Amino acid sequence: MSSLPIRNINKLSHLFQPTTSTIATNKKIDPPSKSYENLVKYGLIKQIANGMYAFLPLGLRVLNKLIALVDTEMEKIGAQKLLLPALTSTQLWRKSNRFDDNMNEFFKLRDRSQREYVLSPTHEEAICFMVSSVGSLSPKRYPLKLYQISNKWRDEIKPKLGFLRSREFIMKDLYTFDIDLDRAKETYALVCEAYENIFKKIGITYVKAIGDPGTIGGSMSHEYHYISSIGEDNVYTCLSCQYSINKVMCKKSQCPECGSVFEQNRTAEVGHTFLLDTKYTIPLNVILKTNKERKPLVMGCYGLGLSRIFTVMTELLSTKKELRWPKNLAPYTICIIPPKGGSKEESALQYVKDIMEVLTPLNTDIILDDRTHLSIGNRLMHARITGFPYVVIIGKSAIQSPPLIEIHDINSSTNCQIPLDDISSYFNKEDIFETFRLDII
Repeated sequence: MSSLPIRNINKLSHLFQPTTSTIATNKKIDPPSKSYENLVKYGLIKQIANGMYAFLPLGLRVLNKLIALVDTEMEKIGAQKLLLPALTSTQLWRKSNRFDDNMNEFFKLRDRSQREYVLSPTHEEAICFMVSSVGSLSPKRYPLKLYQISNKWRDEIKPKLGFLRSREFIMKDLYTFDIDLDRAKETYALVCEAYENIFKKIGITYVKAIGDPGTIGGSMSHEYHYISSIGEDNVYTCLSCQYSINKVMCKKSQCPECGSVFEQNRTAEVGHTFLLDTKYTIPLNVILKTNKERKPLVMGCYGLGLSRIFTVMTELLSTKKELRWPKNLAPYTICIIPPKGGSKEESALQYVKDIMEVLTPLNTDIILDDRTHLSIGNRLMHARITGFPYVVIIGKSAIQSPPLIEIHDINSSTNCQIPLDDISSYFNKEDIFETFRLDII
């Protein structure tokens, strides 16, 4: 354990990051996935049971930054965050006629009074019950946009590759209520724009495709996909007009908009939007009451698979042996590596405090690899495999005159040596600091 006299900074010597050398995968069934193996191997997630994983501290930091990004965009469109119970009465699912269709996917239980519940994979019934039970709202309160980010459950037959297909997962689900269909379509377009902003800020190319409404239903549906070999969907895209559609929704090989031949890509679905109309509001009695009329509200629902985004974006960015993250979502943006204890460079340890004073005013988060019993090369390798985008090294060049600090841009595999006074300018030039920073705890 290092005794570096630096306070108010996260230190790698304190970090819970259990690593392992072997990962149990079924090579005959599972497609190869560098992200899954590395997430487990390098201690970001840990399997607890079949299809159920713990987010370890570094993995949770990535997830929380993704949640902060989503919260920011939801707030911009006036969505309000809440949290619904994990358990939903089966009576509500029977009212919407969805219980029998989904029965094999449910985790079901009974309480001591033999009332039956499901661990909810989605919350259309629960949100409708809640809205209908609060009484009449003024028409001026619509559109009503309510969302949550919570754990969901589905009894997958063959869980695989961590959160790509797991029994417990984390989803952002937004539910909207409008007075009529025309206004609901406006809300639908607004939410889709917010989703596109989220994916643009993540920074990985995505595909928005006409989607399969499945058992959730609705009159309009769109899916958001990442093109990935570990995905389970196939999306047709027209390279001429950019029309995209899930293969299950289109049996033709030509685009209906312009007649061009489709390009087919293997994809992983990470988001889905539905314009539900009155599919749920009629059976669950979610109505608008005025002096003139009583009519069912028009509903939309919008899901983002946050734990799945976590998995697939890592798959797309990482190398075979090293994790990679979008710079604004990495567990820590900058890792500082001071000299090894007892080395010729140990006198440069003083620059850690100076570097911290330069970096602290920037809107980013920093971790110090204070394990000075290890070599700089060993710690640089650890930073690389974990996926810290930037590594600041106080090494041999720091004891030269003038002293130079070594900076590695891991994602682009470049490095440079610059004077201490130029560090702030370097990172401001990188334009990385629309970072969803987590306060030091």
